[in-house]
Amino acid sequence: MVQVRQPFLDILRGVAVLWMTAFHFAFDLNHFGFIHQDFYRDIVWTGQRTCILSLFLFCAGFGQAMAVEAGQDWRRFWKRWMQIALCAVAVSAGSALMFPNSWIYFGVLHGMAAMLIVCRLTAAWGHWLWLAGAGAMLLAWLAPQIHAALPMASILDTKVLNWVGLISHKPVTEDYVPVLPWLGVMWWGMATGQLVISRGWINRPVKVFGHLPAAPQLAWMGRWSLTWYMVHQPVLMGVLTVVSTLR
Repeated sequence: MVQVRQPFLDILRGVAVLWMTAFHFAFDLNHFGFIHQDFYRDIVWTGQRTCILSLFLFCAGFGQAMAVEAGQDWRRFWKRWMQIALCAVAVSAGSALMFPNSWIYFGVLHGMAAMLIVCRLTAAWGHWLWLAGAGAMLLAWLAPQIHAALPMASILDTKVLNWVGLISHKPVTEDYVPVLPWLGVMWWGMATGQLVISRGWINRPVKVFGHLPAAPQLAWMGRWSLTWYMVHQPVLMGVLTVVSTLR
């Protein structure tokens, strides 16, 4: 029986958490005027955001593969899902206060909550998850062509439907993680998890990741990734507010 909690996956999440924290610290420095960077268009920053988000969603998909294999029931799934959903609501409320003109209405936690349900319901697709993941990414990539060919597709740009991801332009919001193409990353994470489990490779990553510098610390951060996500920005913003006031 595969265990739901795997140290190597916690370590990967820990890497994502550490990277995210450094990224957000730089973003906050920019917000307070300590540095001057374009976080919305510069590939140095947009590329990092894509990598960080991909790592989180890949781990989430991999984790769902292990949860299904371990026989985790829907009751436990919904318990964890509810924590994510409530945190998503809190992020929306907090961002509305901080960024009233670009508040977060469908960010990473909102997207993850939606995608986790889809991922769990499609766990039985097996090898088809690879094709589904590629299809999700391709469909999002073709969105501009869809809008050009079908004028009625403009309805997909509205807030009611732009969470799907088939948009012609990015909405004004501080964090936007639509279902497409990101569901593809989570599907690939689940497909990878199922492959590793089916081949009996589940213990191999431990030998690799277990020797990383600060592996225990990274694993701890990964186990508390949701809590860290919710706490780190208020702490960073609070500290920089004080520093900015005193300088």
